[in-house]
Amino acid sequence: MAKLQQPWVLIFIIIISLQTTLFHVSYADVGTAAHYSAPYIPTACFGNDVSQFPTSNLFAAAGDGIWDNGASCGRQYLVRCISAATPRTCNPTQTIQIRIVDRADTSVSRPSTNGATMVLSTTAFGAIANPSAASVNIEFQQV
Repeated sequence: MAKLQQPWVLIFIIIISLQTTLFHVSYADVGTAAHYSAPYIPTACFGNDVSQFPTSNLFAAAGDGIWDNGASCGRQYLVRCISAATPRTCNPTQTIQIRIVDRADTSVSRPSTNGATMVLSTTAFGAIANPSAASVNIEFQQV
């Protein structure tokens, strides 16, 4: 009887192994990113306060999907480029941490593409993708 149970145990182990290999749990969201350039102030979050900008210049304006009635101001996200319309646009090894400082719909400088989830500063966009692209698809996670 013990020999009959062994094949079932082996099959069970194989099925569990395949499930853990093929199905990954992801805690990130997927969206789009555009870019914008100076002037960046005043912002919807912090007005004319220049201390709102990280010294790394890795910041963004929130699109409607993450704006959350202004609650997104000051939030930080890990962002990476996952694809674009043009091949080899993304820098797939680069993940950046950005800070939300503005609302995309009301920013002083207009985004390269309307309707993006995030509009990254020129520095932030250039860190994850070719800056000549108008927009890219991103994976992002609040930290």
